[in-house]
Amino acid sequence: MPPTRDDDAVLAAPSDDDVETRLPATPDEPVSQPAEAAAAEPVEAEPVEAADPEAEQPDPADDLPTRDRLLRRLVGVDALALDATPRARLTGWLWALAVTVFAGVLRMWDLGRPHKLVFDETYYVKDGWSLIKRGYEAAWPTDPNAAFEAGDASGLGTAAEYVVHPQVGKWLIGLGIQLGGGVGSSAAWRLGAAVFGTLAVLLLVRVARRLFSSTAWGVVAGVLLAVDGEAIVMSRVSLLDPFLMFFVLAAFGALLLDRDQARRRLADRAAVVLDAGDDLGAGPRLGWRWWRLAAAVLLGLAIGTKWSGMYFLAVFGLMTVAWDITARRTVGVRGWFWAGIRRDGVVAGVAMVGIAAVTYVATWTSWLVHPLAYGRQWAADNPGQGVTWLPAPLRSLWKYHQDMWAFHTGLDTPHSYASHPLGWLVQWRPTSMFYPPEVSGLSGQQAQDACGASQCSQAITAIGNPVLWVAATAAILVALVWLVRFRDWRAFAVLSGIIAGWLPWFAYPHRTIFTFYSVAFVPWMVLTLVYVFTLVVGPKDELDPRSRRWAIGVVSAIVALAVAVGAFFYPIWTAMVVPYWFWHAHMWLTTWI
Repeated sequence: MPPTRDDDAVLAAPSDDDVETRLPATPDEPVSQPAEAAAAEPVEAEPVEAADPEAEQPDPADDLPTRDRLLRRLVGVDALALDATPRARLTGWLWALAVTVFAGVLRMWDLGRPHKLVFDETYYVKDGWSLIKRGYEAAWPTDPNAAFEAGDASGLGTAAEYVVHPQVGKWLIGLGIQLGGGVGSSAAWRLGAAVFGTLAVLLLVRVARRLFSSTAWGVVAGVLLAVDGEAIVMSRVSLLDPFLMFFVLAAFGALLLDRDQARRRLADRAAVVLDAGDDLGAGPRLGWRWWRLAAAVLLGLAIGTKWSGMYFLAVFGLMTVAWDITARRTVGVRGWFWAGIRRDGVVAGVAMVGIAAVTYVATWTSWLVHPLAYGRQWAADNPGQGVTWLPAPLRSLWKYHQDMWAFHTGLDTPHSYASHPLGWLVQWRPTSMFYPPEVSGLSGQQAQDACGASQCSQAITAIGNPVLWVAATAAILVALVWLVRFRDWRAFAVLSGIIAGWLPWFAYPHRTIFTFYSVAFVPWMVLTLVYVFTLVVGPKDELDPRSRRWAIGVVSAIVALAVAVGAFFYPIWTAMVVPYWFWHAHMWLTTWI
């Protein structure tokens, strides 16, 4: 069933060229005849069919004031009704908070398990603490983990350590350690990731609610993200990726708010021009776009967490300009494409890229002000080299970035859990982050005491909820069809994060990359699946009640199955000690081991 396209579709009133569609269907049937000829030549009367009550009815919107008519076309009837009453607004927040509490329990419960630095926590947790104590990433002695896990951070030196990622995510990890009880608490190591991973669920509920103009669909999206294994694992392990996911999702939400606000403003200003009988020309200017500027700041923070945030800046920037261009087309601007480029595109490009760049450089403030930071003195030690027109601190920063880029593009160290991005969507090779031999090696009474079986396992496997990822992968194909066939703006919106977070990695098949990088776009996997759910269920007036009940039943069954599978996989997402047979029962594919 094609989606209703009440904003980005061409919704012009019928023109004179459309009149022929109302003429008699038979070509040789006369439209009219002279009165005297009709009297002289009697014709046998033919039965007249009853008129279709829905045919030839005037559009009720045609009687609305110009502003209201434009709002319906630009924003959509359902979107206008979404927050129309205080009760609707309150309900929207209460449901969002309820789902967030559910997600928070899954992410926070026994967060300190295991009390060991897991996978790349060995870098980011200690770097985060170093930033808190030194203001830059300082070196640690050889094999510092045992002392650090025991709460002894006295080994932190003052010599700079070479690191290859920006600082935002590490600052947030360090802040979590500071607020959560210090280095002796493994829960504190992960507090920052858990908080941001939980808040991402709140964001997604609100984003989906606005995107689909429905509180119910927002709740469905939040529940699916709450029970996803990638999202849970990456909220309970202190890596950079959950912070990247949060910032890009927040930027996407800000752009949705900007879209709504800009279109309301466009309706207001275009209505004034049209009601005055003037020509729209290129359309009115829309003034300062504060939500778009907020999105640029958030994208700068995303890039300041991991450089892959740059791809989201590029895709989201094109998307928001496309929304503006189609808005000008909808209000009737002639030459709407180039008008949109001039009025919106150039300004958006300069503002978003410029503000994101300034934000990104600002995230390096602590590096710039600490003379002992790694590479900080390069310009002083190498006069006349590098980008000479830059001030010395920025020249050093530029050289450092060149070294970081060379590291990232040349990283090809073999790893048993490295994976090609082609398999990410179906979680073909998930990342095993923790499987301690001291637990799997237990036997006899020790094993019985630990897990109630003769052999035990303890695992953190960063694998997405299989129901969600397989269903969402199939949903991508449906969304692509709807995008091409019906030009539904929501189809591109739900695919945008997948385009930005997944496709660029195909350019780096030679380097060591992992499936858990896909957590950056898991919110858009959820949104794509929910988008297809909305097509299956459809608007209330397009399906008979029985068919709609069946559709809702199917969607409910898929969501319930995802929740059940999430409960089944939860122990191997969260390092519970379980019998070996129980762990092995989760290894559905040999590539998961």
